[in-house]
Amino acid sequence: MLKRSALVLVLPLALLGVVPASAAIKASEIIQRAIDGFVRPAYAGLHEHADALAKAMHKLCEAPSQEELDAARAEFSATVYAWSSAEIIGFGPIKENNRLERMLFWPDRKSIGLKQVQAVLSAKDPAATDPAQLAGKSVAMQGLGALEFVLYGDGADALAGKGDPYRCAYGAAVAGNVETMAGEVSAAWNKRDGFAALWANPGPQNALYRDGNEAVTELVGVFINELEMVRDVRLKGFLGKPDADKPKQAIYWRSQNTTNSLAGNLAGIDALFQVSKLGDALPPDARWLAESIHIQLVNGVATAKAVSGPIDKALADPAMRDKLEHFALITSSLSTLIGTRLTAEFGLTAGFSSLDGD
Repeated sequence: MLKRSALVLVLPLALLGVVPASAAIKASEIIQRAIDGFVRPAYAGLHEHADALAKAMHKLCEAPSQEELDAARAEFSATVYAWSSAEIIGFGPIKENNRLERMLFWPDRKSIGLKQVQAVLSAKDPAATDPAQLAGKSVAMQGLGALEFVLYGDGADALAGKGDPYRCAYGAAVAGNVETMAGEVSAAWNKRDGFAALWANPGPQNALYRDGNEAVTELVGVFINELEMVRDVRLKGFLGKPDADKPKQAIYWRSQNTTNSLAGNLAGIDALFQVSKLGDALPPDARWLAESIHIQLVNGVATAKAVSGPIDKALADPAMRDKLEHFALITSSLSTLIGTRLTAEFGLTAGFSSLDGD
């Protein structure tokens, strides 16, 4: 299981609001900007895309054709990007009711999800075609990974005709389940007395965030932990030495959404960093850090988007491979800028890694 990074934070006086109010940059204000400017729009956007995906799946099932299949696949890719941006906020409502694992069961090193999806397609379990009943089944067979296999795995071409109505019905149920979860998370973030209120209003009586240190630590932890996840788990999980690549370990490899997902992750990090204005809390002589972080994130998104097509072919193409290697260097540079330089300015020290554990 993944463990959250242990972070100890000693913020500048200005960040804690100890200096006169006119000059203060309060932790609660930074968090509120993050919530209003990124978290709520990101999950609302995911809900919109998931809704469009669910509708596209229903249209495909009602009138199977190559055109409708292509439309459903396009909506799937758009939803993957939206989720990749939003998933960097992997705490709060998304953690309730196993939603995080239900939305995306990955990595699946033992192919548990694949086996379960193949089994349900073979057995044609009617319960799996009902979103409500599907939500109570294994997390591995009700999210984006399962839907990817339905749309792109062995036998997916049958969706363009009437040869496999069960497969389409199951895929529609999965899409409906994703839409429901996205809607629930979006609504939860918008509740006036919900998780957002706890995060943005730290204090002695707050069960989760006792002071501004803990609230901002949660935010900074997003940048540190997600960059580590993107590089060390998502990228290096398939990118090795040329003779040791594992393209089928790449996330979303069947749908050719591997780098689309990586781009979405970094785009989300950049948007969150920008809207929170965390860089404004830096001393004047260290403000360059914020601009450097932004530039590197933009470069990372562009580099990931420049890699297209099947990931195994990209790995075999020297020019594409160079871009993947460059993406790795960018994320390493960002980890230094944020995990070392930025945190040093704030007196932040990281304990054990968020990826410690089995």
